[in-house]
Amino acid sequence: MDKIIEEYQQKFARFLGAERAFAFWKGRVALYALLRALDIGRDDEIILPGYTCVMNVNPIKYVGAKPVYVDIEPNTFNMNVNLLQEKITNKTKVIIAQHTYGYPCDMDTIMKIAQNSGIRVIEDCCLALGSKYKGRMVGTFGRAGYFSFQWNKPYTTGLGGIVITSDHQLAKRIESLAENEMCPPSGREVFMLRMQLMIYRLFIYPGTTALAQSLFRYLTKKGAVVGSSSTSEFEPVEADDFFKGISKMQARSGIRQLGKIEKNIAHRRKMAQLYDELLVAKSWQPSKDSRDSAEPVMVRYPVRIAEKNEALARAAKAGVELGSWFECPLHPIETPLTSYDYELGMCPEAEKAAREVVNLPLHPRTSEKTIERSVDFITGFTQVG
Repeated sequence: MDKIIEEYQQKFARFLGAERAFAFWKGRVALYALLRALDIGRDDEIILPGYTCVMNVNPIKYVGAKPVYVDIEPNTFNMNVNLLQEKITNKTKVIIAQHTYGYPCDMDTIMKIAQNSGIRVIEDCCLALGSKYKGRMVGTFGRAGYFSFQWNKPYTTGLGGIVITSDHQLAKRIESLAENEMCPPSGREVFMLRMQLMIYRLFIYPGTTALAQSLFRYLTKKGAVVGSSSTSEFEPVEADDFFKGISKMQARSGIRQLGKIEKNIAHRRKMAQLYDELLVAKSWQPSKDSRDSAEPVMVRYPVRIAEKNEALARAAKAGVELGSWFECPLHPIETPLTSYDYELGMCPEAEKAAREVVNLPLHPRTSEKTIERSVDFITGFTQVG
């Protein structure tokens, strides 16, 4: 293994308080490696929330397993643990605890149910880097946790994913899979990603994000950029080169981002607090986790409104960065739900959230003026509970 990749893995594990970390080309590849290492296969069932990204479900289908969806709790958007037990069968092998938007799951309850049923827990921390539950980093409760570093994540390496674990046996299995089956990214992919990162750092700011995202999606469909999702990935068919490792370029970028992670976290908390205050001043209910056990580090700030589509259409012209997560129970809206064993009506709260929730920026390029402009814009619509 290249020394720079090994250094990145070690530094990431140290930050989270885990013994090992393994880096991959994308976050979904990290989940795939985990499922393979846990010997998940045909007809096994994997429980996860019905409010997620389809790329989180793809690896489940790739290994031949079946996703089983649990509806969400409306305030934190996380799996409703009161509905978890009824979803468990003798085929259930894994529960994926997704810490949505940065809000930590109720890990005590999830771990208790899992232990009583002999089921493994892995944590989806793609939106929650630095979040804590009862003073402990998310990602360190289950057998493993996985993270993503795509463009909209807590920090970006363009693309990228990491698994963390302190389970020695699991670590050995992942290590063996990586050595024997993982392929490297092509020189063309690395070059394109490097160019995209340079453009991102030079030109992408809150006022230009909406236009840039539209252009990026168009170019991704045309194959002109290395996107986080290709149109082929909307169907659960594994590509020959899916199991791909991280590049040295991504690892160097990740090391730089880890050097600024505490500043990044402090900024996100400060900006989230400002949203709370400004929304309250306009007689809106802020998006808050009132549990004493939760110390969220938010990736985006979610707000429920009645006119979601109208707000998204108007945001670009207003120079406001407005996110659409999640457009449907298995984001994005193009997802063929039945291909992923989801039928409309399965998760009513998740479907309601998909119709109502937009999200506001918290990343390091946001400023107090950005927050003020975002609040002025979003409060022009109708908040719903």
